[in-house]
Amino acid sequence: MDKIKLEIAGLSYSQTQSGAYALVLAEASGKRRLPIIIGGFEAQAIAIELENMTPSRPLTHDLFKNFAEQYKINISEIIIYNLVEGIFFAKLYCEQNGVEIQIDSRTSDAIALAVRFECPIYTYEFVLSQAGIILEDEDQQEESADLVEEDFSMDDFNADPVERLTLEELNAKLKESIENEDYENASKIRDEIKRRGDN
Repeated sequence: MDKIKLEIAGLSYSQTQSGAYALVLAEASGKRRLPIIIGGFEAQAIAIELENMTPSRPLTHDLFKNFAEQYKINISEIIIYNLVEGIFFAKLYCEQNGVEIQIDSRTSDAIALAVRFECPIYTYEFVLSQAGIILEDEDQQEESADLVEEDFSMDDFNADPVERLTLEELNAKLKESIENEDYENASKIRDEIKRRGDN
């Protein structure tokens, strides 16, 4: 099967799933986009590397890279090779001393490693045709390209803005804030709960 090269086009807060992020991959020589919902930790790991930030201590993906480099293991590419019931499957293609092996991986972890190893990201036509979306006009393409710069704010990963949380999550956060005697945060959460009750 022919591989299709993908590039990271954007990362933004998911409008459909609370606490999740939408990673948008773009067909390198086409108009299709492949949106993938990923968790906050993986989104943070990808954003930190794309923004060339250095955390005070290595994150899990940094540790993996450091470990691999010590044993002269390189990731040559990753492939998003399947899509089953909305779940993407990926493989890492690793090479050590001329021997190549494939390792199964969550797609979000594979991409977090791809940005660290600066290796290409690929998929197959049937995956892109099933889950890809097409951007027809230039405005949409520019908007997609701007996602990287506009939505990469580390503030998104360091706190949960109250307006993004569900009522159930707000009540849990309120209880947690009161237990921790964080009354300033508790008052913000209380105000948000009250605001929703008034609507």
